Amino acid sequence: MEIKDIKAVYFIGAGGIGMSAIARYFMHLGLVVGGYDRTPSELTRRLEQEGMLIHYEENIDEIPHACKKPASCLVIYTPAIPSDHKELQYFRENGFEIEKRAQVLGTLTRHHKGLCFAGTHGKTTTSTMCAHIMHQSHLDCNAFLGGISKNYGTNYILSNKSDYVVIEADEFDRSFHWLRPWMSVITATDADHLDIYGTKEAYLESFSHYSSLIQPGGALIIHRDLEMKESLQNGVRRYDYGLSEGDFHAENIVIENGEITFDLISPIENVKRVSLGQPIPINIENGIAAMAMAQLNGCTADELRYGMQTYGGVDRRFDFKIKTDRLVFLSDYAHHPKEIFESARSIRQLYKNRKITAIFQPHLYTRTRDFYKDFADALSQLDEVILTDIYPAREQPIEGVTSQLIYDHLKPGVEKQLIKKDEVIPLIKSRTFDVLIILGAGDLDNDVPQIAKILAQK
Repeated sequence: MEIKDIKAVYFIGAGGIGMSAIARYFMHLGLVVGGYDRTPSELTRRLEQEGMLIHYEENIDEIPHACKKPASCLVIYTPAIPSDHKELQYFRENGFEIEKRAQVLGTLTRHHKGLCFAGTHGKTTTSTMCAHIMHQSHLDCNAFLGGISKNYGTNYILSNKSDYVVIEADEFDRSFHWLRPWMSVITATDADHLDIYGTKEAYLESFSHYSSLIQPGGALIIHRDLEMKESLQNGVRRYDYGLSEGDFHAENIVIENGEITFDLISPIENVKRVSLGQPIPINIENGIAAMAMAQLNGCTADELRYGMQTYGGVDRRFDFKIKTDRLVFLSDYAHHPKEIFESARSIRQLYKNRKITAIFQPHLYTRTRDFYKDFADALSQLDEVILTDIYPAREQPIEGVTSQLIYDHLKPGVEKQLIKKDEVIPLIKSRTFDVLIILGAGDLDNDVPQIAKILAQK
């Protein structure tokens, strides 16, 4: 179904961060947009305010009338939806065109210049950085992001004049194989989603295939330390990047007084005195990749500097809630061992002589089973680790897989505690903290506003 033929769009899993960006795109086109999600959230509340028709139980009768016409309604679903979902079955049995979220994004990359950001971790921050740089520049862009940009208060950026579209390319369920990027960044290929891929080798091969989808005339910008072997079409340029080495890298890095500056070294044009609007050490590399993409597409040195200096961050990505001499409190979406490692290292660099406590909610039984030793190693950089029970998301429990596995492998000298999620708030009320970080991709983040309020009143 061509976009011009669509009159209504229905989303199964409407509250997902990636799904909601596409919903906003179709609402901007003036279409009827409806959807189902299992639970209400702040994001679904905002979508309803913007005009989306959402309900929260599997009920065919709740589907809007305009979304019950097979000839003019496109149905979009997330891979996390089970195959026996009643509404999904209804659409399948009645001849509707049904697409995954990634298929829709793939269509957009065929009609626009897709600037895609892939990688096990770092892709949300890096794509949001690039989108901000581009949107503030003479080029402008559209963007479908994997997090809520603090600069714009949304995960969807609209331009009526730009042919560029910034897209977060998700490797889960091989979704990014639907895309046809004009250019792509690949930030990391640390093995993940082994419940889908089975082996690390299959995971790396998936990224290799993804690289073959970049259009001739475009470019791949790849972190220089990755194991994967790219498979590029003729006419695709290749660049690498890194912190201190690579076609794009940083020199003259200065981290002091809560600020970070550096010079971007580039094969196109060096950019002096780049200042990070969100001064976190890991954002130096993220910024190098984002600026490389923007510069390759024509952003000027002044536009790069301005974009980086005014970048405000992403909700749940190293997200400071309290920042005083007495107390630092932040949350971070990090849920893979390498992400935890980088997050812990960054916070240690920023607060060298302070006691750092992490409350970590592991995400998925399979990820905990596959990486519990790596989680323990990463968390052991901190002074104190409080572990909650595993957030299952789409999974059923696996016998013998609990947070105890991580707890038992934390290094000697680390203070540690194992609690239930519903014990977190009472613990916060009973304790004082120096530097506290909430880690994980589960639902513990929903308690962050309450935690911040409790801590601020102490």
